[in-house]
Amino acid sequence: MAPLLYYATMLLVDRGWTVRPIHWDHGDRTSIEAATEQARRELDAVSAPVHLVVAKSLGTVALPDAVERGLPGVWLTPILTDPRIAAAVGGLSAPSLLVGGTADPAWDGDLAHASAAHVLEVIGADHGLDFGSSVDPSLDALRLVIDRIASFVNALPATS
Repeated sequence: MAPLLYYATMLLVDRGWTVRPIHWDHGDRTSIEAATEQARRELDAVSAPVHLVVAKSLGTVALPDAVERGLPGVWLTPILTDPRIAAAVGGLSAPSLLVGGTADPAWDGDLAHASAAHVLEVIGADHGLDFGSSVDPSLDALRLVIDRIASFVNALPATS
């Protein structure tokens, strides 16, 4: 949750969204396969007329199902080294924001920029969008990401 999803949740609630946090059934031991199945079940359970998927890291296994359903999404540090996620990025058509750091081995900037998504690439940031133990650039990156999410969400059509 912390800090990216925590502040993204605060932002969405502040903007009037209802947020339904999802926690993995198997916690830190959740495999990609189990996460994919759980993400699919969670998306199946949503009946809201307006829907936005916000996911980080392992949660981005929901990207293929979101693409299939035409759902907009904010994809924080997506695992672009996973072939299913990478293929789905190529099929993005609903409003989408991809956020990754250039020092993240799971990030592929070329793939992200070749997609139809809005892209925020944080130069030098790792998978947590941090800069190691350097607090100031890490906080700057957090602010940058939350500001970009705010701009993205504010621009969504009311019928997404």
